[in-house]
Amino acid sequence: MPTPFHRIGIVGKFGDPGIAPTLRELYGFLHGRGHEVLMDSQSVELIENADVKGLHIDRLPEYCDLIIAVGGDGTFLAAARAAADFEIPLVGVNLGRLGFLVDISPEQLTSRMEQILAGQHKTEQRCLLHASIYRDGEEIHRQTAVNEVVVHRWVTPSMIEIVTSIDGVYLNTQRSDGLIVATPTGSTAYSLSAGGPILHPGLNALVLVPLNPHTLSNRPLVIDDNVEIEIGFTDAKQINALVTCDHLEIPDVLIGDKIVIKKADKAIKILHPEDHDYFNILRSKLNWSRG
Repeated sequence: MPTPFHRIGIVGKFGDPGIAPTLRELYGFLHGRGHEVLMDSQSVELIENADVKGLHIDRLPEYCDLIIAVGGDGTFLAAARAAADFEIPLVGVNLGRLGFLVDISPEQLTSRMEQILAGQHKTEQRCLLHASIYRDGEEIHRQTAVNEVVVHRWVTPSMIEIVTSIDGVYLNTQRSDGLIVATPTGSTAYSLSAGGPILHPGLNALVLVPLNPHTLSNRPLVIDDNVEIEIGFTDAKQINALVTCDHLEIPDVLIGDKIVIKKADKAIKILHPEDHDYFNILRSKLNWSRG
């Protein structure tokens, strides 16, 4: 059957030689179907096949029609950030622990991939966030996040005082250990651990979750995702903060800096098996409905 996925890229879990058997199986399956297969430069070393071309993960998406992430959610997030500007779909193979985003098991690898490559799949769009750090009016850092952007206190025992505005309108000032801005995808990650709500991935929404706020009435807030969020600081003394985007660190954020967060122009596209059930994933991963 004709397929739009002629060139397929594989991204493996960084630093984990235990994924080698799955990589070899996946490569053999795809090669046998006549696909051209590329891999990230770390994974290609694990399969020991001189015929496979290896590329840095950031370059891989521009040459591919589909990316398959083999690992856990962290591997999928890295692949998604790399593919964000190319609008190519992603598939996740779960070799991790939780796996909210990677929903194909190694035991069902070839049968599930056969279905997906034959067009028997569900397609889901997930939004991304862009975070920019401004100092003296100039952008000094920019990063993309699939799950969340987090402002943390850093190398200080004291809380930080955060000022948040939405579309230029003042929201609040809070003393806390930090603030999470999460997408629906990220609502089952750090945000959930901090007491935030689970957002269905079909919602056009973001959630702001304070980290250990000084005032207990400072609660998570769900807002529309078509906004610009600006975060600054009010402490009179110099402080250092840390901004993370899906755990990628932007250190040395200073008291006078501004953090601007908004939804990216392009979303990521995830392909799921046809029987994909988001609520079943929640029940399974969060141990719901068990006696």
